[in-house]
Amino acid sequence: MTATTGRRERKKAQTRQALADAAMQLFTERGYDNVGVREVAEAADVSLSTLFKHFPSKESLVFDLDADVEADLVASVRDRPSGQPVMHALRDYLMRSRTARSDDPGIVAFHRLIDSTPALREYAHQMLLRHESALAAAIAEATGKPDGDLTAAGLAHFALESSKVASTREDPPRALRELFDLLEHGWGTDAAGQ
Repeated sequence: MTATTGRRERKKAQTRQALADAAMQLFTERGYDNVGVREVAEAADVSLSTLFKHFPSKESLVFDLDADVEADLVASVRDRPSGQPVMHALRDYLMRSRTARSDDPGIVAFHRLIDSTPALREYAHQMLLRHESALAAAIAEATGKPDGDLTAAGLAHFALESSKVASTREDPPRALRELFDLLEHGWGTDAAGQ
């Protein structure tokens, strides 16, 4: 029974990966808005119903690693080096993920696709916000705060929103550092124009 279950799970994972790969290839070649889900299913050699068993929407085809992103965010807090503040761990994780974007041609194409497609930008933003509660729970646990703590929720929200704000700047890593510096050190009188 275990061999059958293992084989079945491997087959599902292969089908899911084939769909995600076909989608990215078609979307980057022809543009997201110029490709239908039926074309993606055909390119992956599966039925349309099989596509929707793996991906509930066209947008989700682009973000097949959604669960991995949440796991990585939570791990950045839970698995941080001893003595490292949670805020620094989050900043460093977001910096690493931003840097990784600029090195890999596939990742560059992925982000170019998202940046050029309003529906995907909004989906990416909503995806990050869906991870907010898991991240807030990890922050609360790591800092000894009660579940649902306002400050943990605020830090989770700020960290996720800062990534979006920084991505709109000419130098996103620098912008991200500045945003976290603002959180850590406050607004100050010079920044307030006084």
